[in-house]
Amino acid sequence: MKQLLLSFFLLAFIACKEESKQLSSVQTVQDTTKVADFREFKVLDSKYIESDSIWAPFNKDLEAFSEERYTQLLPLILDQDIPTLQKAVYSGNFTYEELTLFYLKRIQKYDRNNDLSLNSVISLNPNVLQEARVKDQGLKNKMMKHPVFGIPVLLKDNINTADMPTTAGAIALANNNTEDAFIVKRLKENGALILGKANLSEWAYFFCGDCPSGYSAVGGQTLNPYGRRTLDTGGSSSGSAVSVAANFAPVAVGSETSGSILSPASQNSLVGLKPTIGVLSRGGIVPISSYLDTPGPITKNVRDNAILFSAMSGRDSQDPASVANKNNTSNYYESLAEVSLKGKRFGAIKSLMEDSLYVAAINDLKSAGAEIIEFEGEDLDLPNFTRFLNIEMKRDLPVYFKRYGNKDLPFKSVKDVVSYNNTDSLMRSPYGQKLFDGIVADSATTEEFAAIKDTLITKGKQFFEGPMRAHNLDGILSINNYHAGYAAVAKYPAITVPMGYAKNNAPKGLTFIARPYQEAALLSWALAYEKASKKRVSPENYKN
Repeated sequence: MKQLLLSFFLLAFIACKEESKQLSSVQTVQDTTKVADFREFKVLDSKYIESDSIWAPFNKDLEAFSEERYTQLLPLILDQDIPTLQKAVYSGNFTYEELTLFYLKRIQKYDRNNDLSLNSVISLNPNVLQEARVKDQGLKNKMMKHPVFGIPVLLKDNINTADMPTTAGAIALANNNTEDAFIVKRLKENGALILGKANLSEWAYFFCGDCPSGYSAVGGQTLNPYGRRTLDTGGSSSGSAVSVAANFAPVAVGSETSGSILSPASQNSLVGLKPTIGVLSRGGIVPISSYLDTPGPITKNVRDNAILFSAMSGRDSQDPASVANKNNTSNYYESLAEVSLKGKRFGAIKSLMEDSLYVAAINDLKSAGAEIIEFEGEDLDLPNFTRFLNIEMKRDLPVYFKRYGNKDLPFKSVKDVVSYNNTDSLMRSPYGQKLFDGIVADSATTEEFAAIKDTLITKGKQFFEGPMRAHNLDGILSINNYHAGYAAVAKYPAITVPMGYAKNNAPKGLTFIARPYQEAALLSWALAYEKASKKRVSPENYKN
């Protein structure tokens, strides 16, 4: 089983998002004490971000926002959940404008060009302070209808927004000015403030093949606040997770194809939800695979996760998966008031029982009333997973360019991007573009592709459905993104919650996996575990 999982993770990395420390040496998935040699970074800080330009819209306001006021707000804002922040605003402790200034101050203080820099933010919304003032006025006029009202949100930079270019971390898309993605429209309709764009593993980690997670040509190398230059960030929603962990924003949006939310969320001691495909629209998001892609919330706690998830939900008539969505729930946060694990049956994978944090998490679940059934995970591979993604992206990226991208972009295909990068590979693709080259070279007949897809779906479902039916399970318990590939091809949703820290201070997450459209149940289980365990601790160097 261990050897099988290791082999799968090598595929999952190529398919966007495996933890590089697990891939850089021959080891079992349970051994997470080894890390990559981060002295080998070819690029650390961005060569493209112009700090003077980014901060110009905010300089005057930040100068007026004194260090004394920042210090006063620190205990009121740092690591607080959305309901607590809203209560503080209602009580007059601070305004939405001051809340936004607080996060801008932290980004300016920690994110670039210093000994604690994390390189997690690519761009900032130049209008966000003006928009925050409008929200303050709206609150006085009782316009607040949703808990996300007035709350700053960071977006992974493969999600379109009219306020900033959408680059996917690639120089080729530096001028990709677009309309809002569907989920961004929903966030704005519910009153959220789009604070900025977060760095990511370039092209959602389906580009270079041999580059570290968290690297993009536009954003540079994202670093983990729990172990700057010693711990992997996870990928590909690296900047989204790091930004939330370091309190650069209360919440952020990531995207996942196979582990891209679960990996960075768990690696940065956060809650990350990968919903069933179609529950959230993919319209206006730079794709890898229209079959597997989904956005999802990354937060410090489960309640905020449910709030952000709800704020993005809605049926998008332009996204076939959204149209086919069978989940009509849109208010996930109010249903979290009463949670219980009593009588819930969860499957624990025996090969993971060597991990002491996993065992401790299982004991916490038992104490909360859950029934735990141990089972042997079936030895199943996922053949041609990379080929599946090759063919999907070869078809889906041109659709994005045509339907959602800036019409002035000179690109119509992956091949066009490869050619563009080759004219200045040192700056545009310093780690190469092995995976993009593979996409260009790959092809398949309709029948061949259908057979690959059918095999992947069958094996993904088999991995979970066998034990779930045999033991009448409500869900499966995993670690981090260890079984994200199976969940991806089976279209099963998953949520990860902090479960503690390894000896090298590397965060780990307990991951719940359920059948399709069970997001409400996942959030409920996750909240009950969070309350029972209380494992999350903020990164030590980013508390001031």
